[in-house]
Amino acid sequence: MKVIETEIKDLYMIEPQVFGDNRGWFMESWSQKKMEEVGLFYNFVQDNHSFSAIKGTLRGLHFQKGSSSQAKLVRCVRGAVLDVAVDLRKNSKTYKKWVGCVLSEENKKQFLIPRGFAHGFLTLTDNVEFVYKADNYYDPQADRNIIWNDEEINVDWGIENPILSEKDKKAPKLSESDVDF
Repeated sequence: MKVIETEIKDLYMIEPQVFGDNRGWFMESWSQKKMEEVGLFYNFVQDNHSFSAIKGTLRGLHFQKGSSSQAKLVRCVRGAVLDVAVDLRKNSKTYKKWVGCVLSEENKKQFLIPRGFAHGFLTLTDNVEFVYKADNYYDPQADRNIIWNDEEINVDWGIENPILSEKDKKAPKLSESDVDF
């Protein structure tokens, strides 16, 4: 398992080792022991799985505030997505900066997103399945989001009119959000 630092502190790309032959392939998608060996300590308590039928579906930018904040290990198991993490840690040198990467069933890459980040993804294909582990349980009282096209963050999604949920259409700008980590 290869752990790659991004330009934002504590945000990592994970590249699992994939073993393949004529039957298919095998990979270890998470090893707490291996992560601890490189100084990453996470205790994941919840697994989530989503399906998006249509290319151009955008989910996010979502986060949970306060003590309900979540670290996530995300991956795309079917299709492909542009996955984005935005640093919302106000005392960070990279506050409001974002990193994006393509996650797909082919490349099998994963994104390890610490607490204090907003997260979202855009489907690049039809029929996308996206899974992630979280180190804290979902708390509807702490659930927050930021509008996907907030000029203050300026994520380059590469799309002008994504398919959004009603919740995401009504999301506030970062400057209007209740961000508390």
